[in-house]
Amino acid sequence: MAGKKSNIWTPANIVTSIRVVFVPIWLVAAEVCGSGDGKAFSGAALFVALFYMVLSLTDKLDGYLARSRNEVTTFGKFLDPIADKLVVIVSLCFLLEQGAVSAWVLLIIVAREFLVSGLRMVAAGAKDGKVIAANMWGKVKTVLQMLTIIFYYVGTALTWGNFIMIGADCVFLSYWLCWLVAIATAISGIKYLWDNRSFINTAK
Repeated sequence: MAGKKSNIWTPANIVTSIRVVFVPIWLVAAEVCGSGDGKAFSGAALFVALFYMVLSLTDKLDGYLARSRNEVTTFGKFLDPIADKLVVIVSLCFLLEQGAVSAWVLLIIVAREFLVSGLRMVAAGAKDGKVIAANMWGKVKTVLQMLTIIFYYVGTALTWGNFIMIGADCVFLSYWLCWLVAIATAISGIKYLWDNRSFINTAK
């Protein structure tokens, strides 16, 4: 008797799929709502920040669901990193469009993603099926990226009246957070190469 076919639509995979679908929806919201004009409180800008926060935190939710229910699937392993990269790259591209982030930051992040993804694919296809786990700097990068977007939009929402200094500080902080993201990203990529140097030198 044939084994029972597994269902890929687990709660974790549903959450991941929703995250992918909501990335372009977030981008539309960001384009439509824009940022604060410095003359009045911008609820729309604050909404975009909160929307992004929820979008980012769902990464933890789908991971928790998959592990706690013992429902780790190949589909989830395939889609989850794609969802993560979409959330990051799309949001930073939007900030680049707004002039709130340097193109160098985006270049470093995209280059690192190509490097790590390529290394993981080669490792997975190796004879022993080597698995390359995320390192601490990759996690730091992810947290800093989320904070960058949140600070930028909270800042633009509050650049008025009694809150103008708080808003200006948040926007200023988001700019420097972008560079911290770039530094953490570069360190993460270099560490991936260093930790797997023996595999790279011997892989066939």
